[in-house]
Order: sequence, then structure tokens, then C-alpha cells
Amino acid sequence: MRILVAEDEKDLNKLICRTLERAGYSVDNCFNGEDALDYVRNADYDCILLDVMMPKLDGHEVLKHLREQNKNFPVIFLTAKDTIQDRITGLDLGADDYLVKPFDFDELLARIRAVTRKYGVQKTSIYNLDDLTVDTATHKVTRANIEIKLSAKEYSILEYLILHKETIVTRTQLENHIWNYDYVGGSNVVDVYITYLRRKIDNGFDKKLLHTVRGTGWILKVAE
Repeated sequence: MRILVAEDEKDLNKLICRTLERAGYSVDNCFNGEDALDYVRNADYDCILLDVMMPKLDGHEVLKHLREQNKNFPVIFLTAKDTIQDRITGLDLGADDYLVKPFDFDELLARIRAVTRKYGVQKTSIYNLDDLTVDTATHKVTRANIEIKLSAKEYSILEYLILHKETIVTRTQLENHIWNYDYVGGSNVVDVYITYLRRKIDNGFDKKLLHTVRGTGWILKVAE
């Protein structure tokens, strides 16, 4: 999943980004509200971590703009303000959660998992396709009860595919959700990772699950 971190404390911003990247997320970051809106206009995000007290536009103003534009994705406020009224204001504007600084990074990751599940159809961290199982909480992947070790990028692609199982996923969708702004498209990077992933989840099994749809993209499904 791709996450935007909008936090004006640069050291904290850097720590959050490192934590998310180690957890396998693709991350973009900015330090003020105006830039946050620019990022959202130009990319698809699965979750936004939004500091309340930011220059140019504060977090409340940013969220108000997003919800007015029907940007329907999870938003978690990060703030040093801990009054009941602060929380009520943020939640009434459309925030999904509220995390008070200083916070534990494991708790932050758990809250991200919780709010992104809420926006999905399935209210669990366990996703299955035939004998393939993906646990989005632990990042554990098994097939026929055999654990499969994946790199962070391979796991991110598989997670996106199984969240959209039996649906064609395009190259653009993968680039938008798995890579950040540092990625330069137009190469065969996506194809290379798809090849790595296919070898790990399909080789040695009679049923093939990861299929190429020529000229369109890829689909995760049980072959007919």
C-alpha cells in the first residue's frame, strides 16, 4: 500500500517514513498542508497520516478539502493536542483515527492496518485464494501450508493483487500503489518483480494463480 506522511517535524517525519518502509509500505512525505493536497491530487493513496499543526494549511483544513472533493480513503491525525474537543473536531471532519504524540510505532502500524481494513470489504487481516494465504497483519504468506519468503516489494505486489483478486490489475495501478515518487516508470521493473513473485507462489504447484493478461496487466485467480 502507498501512504502519504504529512508531518512538519522533520525528524519525526523521517522516523515515520523509515518505519513504514521497513513494514513494506511505499511512502511519500511532505511538511505542509498545501503540499499534502498537491500530492493527493497527483497520486492514489491507501492512507494518509496527517499532522494537525502544519504550516500553510493545517491538518483540519486539509482534511476538509479532501472530504469536500470526495477523497474517500483512511486518514489518521497525528497531533500533540489531546483534548476531547480536538478529537471531536477531527472525527467530525472525517478523520478515521487520532494518534497523540509521542506514540509507539507498533501502535501506529496497527492503527494503519485497522483503518485500511475498515475501507475494505473483508474485515480481517487474512486473505485467501485457493491454498494461498496472505496475512496482512504479519506479512506471512503460505501456500499449501508452506511458508513463502518474499522481499518487501514482492509482498507489497502480492498484497495488492490479493486485495483485488479475480480482477485485472494494470501496470499503472501497481506503479501508483506500490512505488513512490522516486520511481521512474517506463522500465521493466514491474515485470521483473512479477516474474520473481510468480516463481515463488506458482512454481512447484499444479494450479497457477498469477496470470498475465496481455496488453492489460495481471490477475490473481485460479486458472480454469
